[in-house]
Amino acid sequence: MSSKVLKYQHVSLSGQITVPGDKSISHRAVMFGSLAKGKTNITNFLAGEDCLSTIGAFQAMGVSIKRDANNVWIESEGIDELQEPTQPIDLGNSGTTARLLMGILSGLPFHFTLFGDESLSKRPMDRIANPLREMGAKIDGRNNGRLLPMAVRGGNLSSIDFKPPVKSAQVKSGVLLAGLFSEGVTTVEEETKTRDHTENMLKAFGAKVEVDGTTVKIKGKQKLQGCNIEVPGDISSAAFFLVAAAITKGSSVTIENVGLNPTRTGIIDVLKLMGISIEVVEKRTIGGEPIGDVKVVSSKPKAAVIEGDVIPRIIDEIPIIALLATQANGQTIIRDAEELRFKETDRIDSVVSTLTKLGASIKGTKDGMIIEGNTVLHGAVTESYGDHRIGMMIAIASLLTDEQVELHDDECIAISYPTFFKDLDTLTSNS
Repeated sequence: MSSKVLKYQHVSLSGQITVPGDKSISHRAVMFGSLAKGKTNITNFLAGEDCLSTIGAFQAMGVSIKRDANNVWIESEGIDELQEPTQPIDLGNSGTTARLLMGILSGLPFHFTLFGDESLSKRPMDRIANPLREMGAKIDGRNNGRLLPMAVRGGNLSSIDFKPPVKSAQVKSGVLLAGLFSEGVTTVEEETKTRDHTENMLKAFGAKVEVDGTTVKIKGKQKLQGCNIEVPGDISSAAFFLVAAAITKGSSVTIENVGLNPTRTGIIDVLKLMGISIEVVEKRTIGGEPIGDVKVVSSKPKAAVIEGDVIPRIIDEIPIIALLATQANGQTIIRDAEELRFKETDRIDSVVSTLTKLGASIKGTKDGMIIEGNTVLHGAVTESYGDHRIGMMIAIASLLTDEQVELHDDECIAISYPTFFKDLDTLTSNS
């Protein structure tokens, strides 16, 4: 496990950068390109460890996938030509790969064994396994079928009308993908609309998907056709630099060509709610995904209550929002975010523990946290808990401390943002 001493104390940020391709869209582009007949070319692919796990899974099923840096080329004969792998499939740390892949594998007449790293092996899989079992898949695993490693024997699925018990785009997507293989029409009715990259991209690959508010329907036995996908910049990655610019004096940062899907722009809404000066310029739409530039200049944040329907739209950004709240005027309350307890780590406990070490006044609740603002942060020895978003939050926090911050296990940041420190160095050296 490596350590990194963060020497960014009290510097401002200035300039323009592009962030790596969206992780959610990169995963889906590889999956759907592998299911589609023909050629699929993906540009601005996120070559992080999670997305590489997705590539490895489909290569294990006989799909021809080649990659050069951030470009991926897929040649596939389609769903019917996927092969049974000869070895267990390694999912690494990727919850997205696990849950979406289980939906796909449930429709294939083969046996699969799935396993992941220590962190992924603790994350609940019954939330997707249970509806897939209802559809006819045979799935078993540790802890009464809740945890990896898991065995999947698929084929002969029936459609389902499903109301997810948790707000999770991964669960919704896994069921919809199983619906592609099923007889009849599969319906997913959400309480709150979650990110809709699956629906958008299925349409780009030629599938007919019916969306009506929070209800999505897909007819089974459809065939996908290969296409070209340009992956927009990941707004969840951009969020760290948007907050960094907001809380460091004299900063002005523009993130170019970032995805502006309305199910993902909760971070922009929260920044506006907390009084941050932010400008958004939408430029174009590709594959149903709007893309544009986002600019933030340093501002004094104000406290807010963050809850309800916005939470699924900021679930990956809450760690950096918590850091923002330590600098706000007043008390910020985050609630309805119990899903954070089932991420790469228990993100509520990890955020509270980490920011407390750095001097923040913060306490966790069952479904969120309460943060006192106007806090002076100080140096400390910290750890990422193997969670890339905690690691990046710590790096941004070090901009505010008088003393150096030491970060243990910084390598995990490469899961979603391999060039994070390079981009941070660029923005700080411009100031």
